[in-house]
Amino acid sequence: MDLKYAALISVLSLSLSCSSKADDTPKKEEQQIETVKYDLIVAQDGSGNFKTIQEAVNAVPSGKTKPFTIYIKNGIYKEIVTVPSSKTFVSFKGENVEKTIITYDNYAKRLNSEGKEYGTSGSASVFINGNNFTAERSTIENTSGIDAGQALAINIGAPKSAFKNCKFLGFQDTFYAGNGTLQYVTDSYIGGTVDFIFGGSTAFFENCILHSFRDGYLTAASTPQEQKYGYIFQKCKITATSDLRKASVYLGRPWRPYANVVFVECEMGGHIRPEGWHNWGNIDNEKTARYAEYASKGEGYQAGKRVSWSKQLTAEEAKLYSKQNVLGSWNPF
Repeated sequence: MDLKYAALISVLSLSLSCSSKADDTPKKEEQQIETVKYDLIVAQDGSGNFKTIQEAVNAVPSGKTKPFTIYIKNGIYKEIVTVPSSKTFVSFKGENVEKTIITYDNYAKRLNSEGKEYGTSGSASVFINGNNFTAERSTIENTSGIDAGQALAINIGAPKSAFKNCKFLGFQDTFYAGNGTLQYVTDSYIGGTVDFIFGGSTAFFENCILHSFRDGYLTAASTPQEQKYGYIFQKCKITATSDLRKASVYLGRPWRPYANVVFVECEMGGHIRPEGWHNWGNIDNEKTARYAEYASKGEGYQAGKRVSWSKQLTAEEAKLYSKQNVLGSWNPF
């Protein structure tokens, strides 16, 4: 049976079964209409097309030019998932962000089957290389532990990728995206300790939560000198565990000299250090790093105490960092 047809039949059967047990409201009708758009279903109990996410990715036709959607039922999927560059326009839609979990526990110093270290970039639970990837209602995590060192939840090499209502959980180096990539992350949660958003990508984070589990640094950007934008955080909440001491977390430090990070109208908890930014022990970074803020609030936003080599933007300057300017005509959701 054709995989897509099988997926539609499976979801329709599930929807009809559910609707027979409850009132037939307009909301349920809308949900039923949406479910028939899924191309493949992953379910650990065998009720879908595949039991693992990687099997479903492998079944996606190469070179798609329109979204190919994989519906992932609730479950803890302990597997390394790779979306290769040949699999374009792949879309993950989890059943529930809290219960649809992709997880693994590799870390940089861990030895692989060949006796070699995975290394930082190789330690991820999920690798996204296929262009125009999107994910919704999914948790991606690395459970190697708070003292494991560098251990990625996700490694993004795709030219464009987008995430909505997702969670990224790890400790050091949770979310990594390389040079020349573009991300849009909205209504999502990213948790970690040290440099847990890092790399040379252009990334627009909107209405997200950045949560620190321990003292450290939120970002470690390595923005190329010629790249106009790095990380833009707009209307995000900067939070921490309740027992984390005040003034113990930096907004960022430059992994490379021209790191570019901007916070616009964010809410910052008291765990953010008054000086805000760190030079990574190299005073020369202060001449090149591009760190800026605009109109944030909260105990952690102390504009007058920030390091002198960071910038407080004017209202006019802040407009340059709008979603439209950063993403252009790209609208993934």
